[in-house]
Amino acid sequence: MASHDLAIEAIDLRKRYGSTEAVAGISLSVHRGEVLGILGTNGAGKTTTVEMIAGLRRPDQGTVRVLGLDPEADRGKVRQVLGVQLQSSELHGSLTVTELVDLYASLYPHPVPTGELIEQVGLTEQVTTRFEKLSGGQQQRLSIALALVGRPRVVILDELTTGLDPRARREMWRTVENLRSSGATVLLVSHAMEEVEALCDRVALFAAGQVTALDTPSGLTDRVGASSLDEAFVTLTGQEPEEIP
Repeated sequence: MASHDLAIEAIDLRKRYGSTEAVAGISLSVHRGEVLGILGTNGAGKTTTVEMIAGLRRPDQGTVRVLGLDPEADRGKVRQVLGVQLQSSELHGSLTVTELVDLYASLYPHPVPTGELIEQVGLTEQVTTRFEKLSGGQQQRLSIALALVGRPRVVILDELTTGLDPRARREMWRTVENLRSSGATVLLVSHAMEEVEALCDRVALFAAGQVTALDTPSGLTDRVGASSLDEAFVTLTGQEPEEIP
């Protein structure tokens, strides 16, 4: 596939922390308009990999391109096309939901209107609530709103629905489906098999800092004659899947 057809291209990424090689030669290509899921247990290298793709962490080795841009050398341009929601985020505790969305919106030329975005993530009743007073699930929703405020063409979502109740989880699924419909590319890191099966065009299975398999959800199950993605995950990675909190 030609490089101009790719939204994300990561080649031979490696990252070591002391004696531990967290990412041990990972390569990923994500097509434009695709939802690619990343599945793996804690310590598999998922978050470190997406942080390197986002330019938040420098790889020891390897290269990354997001829509043809280098996340380090072209940092300003990448910030205009890439939205990132990480598993945990620290925001100014005394600012309200509206103030934080307005602040982030000011960084982009054509942001999503604040009220529309707040309604989209289900925080309408918390518009005047300070960040420090939000529940964990509400903070998660806000971080998703901040990732989407600039109308990004590529979105990284790390544990999208952690801490959310079933209704809120379904609402976030619809958000991902809407992103795909708009032509955005989504890199979705998750523990939740059901979520990945419902939302992702392809799935990369991570184990010990490497990609052990990459295929469609049905392709992964068919490959090993599994009856479910959970079963395929165990067979292909040698690890038991973790339950989403």
